[in-house]
Amino acid sequence: MTPSAADRPLTYEAARELAASPDRAVRLKLARRSDLPPEVLYYLAEDGDAEIRRAVAGNAAAPHHTHAMLAEDGETSVRSDLAVKISRLLPDLSPAEHDKVRQSAHDALRMLARDQIAAVRQALAETLKDVAHAPADVIKTLAGDAESAVASPVLEFSPVLTDEDLIEIIRNGPAAGGLGAIARCKSVSERVSDAVADTNDSVAIAQLLGNTGAQMREQTLDRLIEGAGSNMLWQAPLASRPRLSPAAASKLALVLADNLLDRFSKRADLDPATMSAVKDAVHHRLVAVEGGGQARKPMVSSDPLHDDPPMEMIRDMHQGGRLDPTTVARALQSNDLLFALGALTVRAALDLAVARRIVQEKNPKALVALSWKAGLPMGTALLVQQRLGRIAPADVVRGVFGDEYPMGEDEMAWQLEFYVNLIKKKT
Repeated sequence: MTPSAADRPLTYEAARELAASPDRAVRLKLARRSDLPPEVLYYLAEDGDAEIRRAVAGNAAAPHHTHAMLAEDGETSVRSDLAVKISRLLPDLSPAEHDKVRQSAHDALRMLARDQIAAVRQALAETLKDVAHAPADVIKTLAGDAESAVASPVLEFSPVLTDEDLIEIIRNGPAAGGLGAIARCKSVSERVSDAVADTNDSVAIAQLLGNTGAQMREQTLDRLIEGAGSNMLWQAPLASRPRLSPAAASKLALVLADNLLDRFSKRADLDPATMSAVKDAVHHRLVAVEGGGQARKPMVSSDPLHDDPPMEMIRDMHQGGRLDPTTVARALQSNDLLFALGALTVRAALDLAVARRIVQEKNPKALVALSWKAGLPMGTALLVQQRLGRIAPADVVRGVFGDEYPMGEDEMAWQLEFYVNLIKKKT
């Protein structure tokens, strides 16, 4: 098959003639060729058709003189393709490369890193995230971006960012999700781990604890273990964390929920004697103290869907100020689900049948709404879903910005009203 004139090697004069063609299709096909003289591609970079300029932006053969011009192009797609093209070429721009070529590429990247359109910056971040020779100032600009889709890839994967860079970003407050991206880095130093832990961002700390590449000082780990008693989100990653010292393992076993404790106690790298003693202590721990100093053990065999909670005692505790969120969390951790159901009902001022129906239907949003109405923190709402509602991990509704409820108050009130009305219709 005979190639067309546009497919055969072109002379300079022929290329100039095709570049000036009134036929858009001819110019577009030309702009995608890799064997054109630089002057012709530069000419096409000023074409009035955005698709032709976009083809030049993505063409690896385009001369470096087009970088600055296309970085200011009015079409987002042109700038995005330029960002991807330059980022891919960057590793090949060795120190031996002509200074003007490297400088023009870096200048264009700096412009694109500050582009007004987030999609352009995101395209740049995605292609630069694991490039070791990317300009440090460009990477820092992207890492500090207010858009999570821009900052997160760089924060998680870029080898250019130093510990000092990451700590500064943490202190200044990264974009939403940025802390989690840092916590998921392949390797996290003790200093960066300390900085993440100091933010008190529950979700990011959970990701840090679950990262086997995150180094952590013993003092920092001890502090997080102490906080895990009221933060169920931290318990599973702590229970699986490698290289725990006997002291840390013993402290952790005191706060773990029973199901995690059973798995934790079977780890081969922990002291069996220590685990046995702590497990026994956990099974006998108190979840609440009634009047007169009498202890109440968990009623782990009770069925919250069929058995009745000790409502009189629970109401007395509530009136006496002893039915606080910590007591509810401890009941859930100790698998005292019947007490937890009654406590939620009383604190939320709802009918027991309403709360029981929510639990029965395994509706995670309604369980979150019930926890909110009961005045519990979002960390305990996770526990309500997992322990009382037995919601699958993939379906659990999680908090936002650390420990904030993810739904608005109107939506949560509607969730509860739906079940209240449902129960009224049946009575």
